[in-house]
Amino acid sequence: MAGYQDLVLRVNLTTGKVATESLNKEWARDFLGGKGLGIKYLYEEVGPGVEALSPENKLIFMTGPFTGTIVPCSGKLGIITKSPLNGYILDCSIGGSAAVEIKRAGYDAVIVEGKSDYPVYLLIEDGQVELKEAGDYWGLCCHDTEEKLKKVYGDDYSVLSIGPAGENLVAYACITSDLYRQAGRGGVGAVMGSKMLKAVVVKGTGAVRAADAKKLMDVTYNAYKNDLLTDTNLWAYTDGTPMIVELSQTTGILPTRNFQQGTFDQFANIKSEAVAAAREAKKGCVSCGLGCGNFTRVGEAVVEGPEYETLSIAGSNCGINDLGAIVKFNANCDAFGLDTISAGGTIAFAMEMTEKGIYDFGIRFGDADKYVELPELIAKREGLGAELALGAKKLAEKYGGIEFAMQVKGLEFPGYDPRGAWGMGLAYATAPRGACHMSAWPVADEAYGEGNPFTIEGKAEMVKDLQHYNAAKFSLILCDFWALSFDIMAEMLSALLGEEVTAQSLEQAGERIFNLARLFNTREGLSAKDDVLPARIHRHPLATGSTEGKTLPEEEFIKMLLEYYSIRGWDNNGVPSGEKLQELGLR
Repeated sequence: MAGYQDLVLRVNLTTGKVATESLNKEWARDFLGGKGLGIKYLYEEVGPGVEALSPENKLIFMTGPFTGTIVPCSGKLGIITKSPLNGYILDCSIGGSAAVEIKRAGYDAVIVEGKSDYPVYLLIEDGQVELKEAGDYWGLCCHDTEEKLKKVYGDDYSVLSIGPAGENLVAYACITSDLYRQAGRGGVGAVMGSKMLKAVVVKGTGAVRAADAKKLMDVTYNAYKNDLLTDTNLWAYTDGTPMIVELSQTTGILPTRNFQQGTFDQFANIKSEAVAAAREAKKGCVSCGLGCGNFTRVGEAVVEGPEYETLSIAGSNCGINDLGAIVKFNANCDAFGLDTISAGGTIAFAMEMTEKGIYDFGIRFGDADKYVELPELIAKREGLGAELALGAKKLAEKYGGIEFAMQVKGLEFPGYDPRGAWGMGLAYATAPRGACHMSAWPVADEAYGEGNPFTIEGKAEMVKDLQHYNAAKFSLILCDFWALSFDIMAEMLSALLGEEVTAQSLEQAGERIFNLARLFNTREGLSAKDDVLPARIHRHPLATGSTEGKTLPEEEFIKMLLEYYSIRGWDNNGVPSGEKLQELGLR
């Protein structure tokens, strides 16, 4: 099957044995790769009720059909597991070079199962696979782990590693690669740590076969020239995501002081111009045609970033107006292996709890000195960090304040206030892994575009369509920042596979993938009662800016949610109907 290596590497950490098997080609045709194919394997192999941090859970590293080819912006790796943050499906992607090395080593996927009795790392060198003791690396930060392993094997090897946060099973620990790239949300690093797997070291020298290499080159060249290098996409190189700070400030949806306000008085300190002034270089993933990464230095702190989500959720949302403090916080999260969104959101919640007198966590909005120290404490579960490691929802369940714990299904909000973009509220509520901006991003039209942000009209259809689009795109593993159509994706995939793929079939694949993720979650007990937003969004108006006085009324949200269920072919409890499953071939 062109575009695929037809080989899955299976690693059992309990027995220490590795084996290979053929890729399930029927699944690959229906679920493409990356996100979708990983969810399919997990659905079939991890039954209901399995604890996320138990040996029975699996950690799946999945490439896509374009990985390792000349198609630009196809270098990310899908990582799929069951989330320790909420027990539901979790899919992440990570940039850098790991995906290409795995594919060139001859594998479409690496499935890790079981648990080792002691720390290990996985070494993959083309067809040679070995588990090696990692006692000398256990306890090290992500950067130190990667640099030490590269001294042993060489800079041309890719390393995926966890830091102390993953080792200590913090529910929002991430996996790091190429020093500054993270699979951040939902706790994939904790799953890796639960298996005592410190790192994956991989190098491949093989190739990926295209059915019609000449046609793929021609199609890719045209897409690169006419569709990628356009004003629609080049913002990623010129500014990167920090440009969204000003967009959100202007439209009144910039999270500030734990989503109490939609604007930040000191936003100029953290917007794109401030980041550009501290930028030393640009960087992109393997095969990247955009180079969105900003290599930034402020004092001794160095990051690839900070991205908008960090500038907002760990910046304005925590009342931090010092770019240097945000960069240092980001660098510390990267080093210790923490998701900056969940870390920032949890800290902001603790700050408000303190200021409201509900529980004194000893930190207030704008306290930059304490704030930059917290990633290490969280990762090591020491002092205040042991509490913050719980995440906002569990912290609220323990101490109160659940109405302003800004999360859905236990996953903390990203950087867009849904009181100023009502469709974004629906996207948060219905995303499979919890509050997520990667499942659908209607805010682009609602707040930043020409749409009306304060209506539910048309939003259910919009969110549904965007969810199908992203599910297909992230299963092919094409970068979020390349705004390309189903038609172009289908044309490139047809050339790669040597068979006709239509835009309609890709859209249906996206719908199939999204519904399978929902089935996984309903099997774990999820229903309409979980597709909800915090009370603050419905009952407490925004306090500043162009959205001052705005809420997302609960009755309007419920109407929008029920319309969404209906057009999806789900019942009023959010469960896909038999007819819909039959239509999608999910039986």
